[in-house]
Parts: sequence; C-alpha cells; structure tokens
Amino acid sequence: MEQIERITYMEQILDEATEAVSSLSESLEKYSAVQDKLQKLISYYSSAQWRQDFDDDNAGKIPSNLKRGVLSEDAVYNLLADISDLKEQLKELVDNESLRPQDN
Repeated sequence: MEQIERITYMEQILDEATEAVSSLSESLEKYSAVQDKLQKLISYYSSAQWRQDFDDDNAGKIPSNLKRGVLSEDAVYNLLADISDLKEQLKELVDNESLRPQDN
C-alpha cells in the first residue's frame, strides 16, 4: 500500500471508529439514565396491577386509542431479553478485546 493510500485508509478507520465509540458512549449514557424507570417497568410487569390492567384491556375496559404496548405479553419480555443479549454482547466484546499497539 502506498503512503497516501495507507494514510487515507487509516484516516477512514479513525473516523469510523471515532463515530462508533461516540455513538456507543451516547447510547450507554441514555441506557444508564433510564435504569430507575426500567426497574419500575420490571416491577410493574411482574405485579398484580399489570395483570389487572391486562385483564381490563382484554375485557375492553381500556380505551382502544390508548397506546398500551406495555400490556402485551411480549413487549416487556422482549425488551428484557434484548437487554440480556446486549449485556452478553458487551461482555464478550470486553473479554475478547485486544486493543493495544502491535509490533509490525
């Protein structure tokens, strides 16, 4: 690889990695900020109140124009599964990461 080509290529890698790290950092900040609310959602989802709201929705007692994905049996469960998968991906990334200067 010629010098100009190499520098251009490495600059592209730097730009791409910088954007990825920035995006991940921003996402982690957002996720961190929602932790307390997420715990409330988990508590609600496993409560008798959720079951009552779910039953009332099925009985037509909840307005049909109200956004109520939280009352589906899958939405919160899928969110929790996604969180678990992401935690595993992050753990694997950290465990397998070998970002250090290498001898060329």
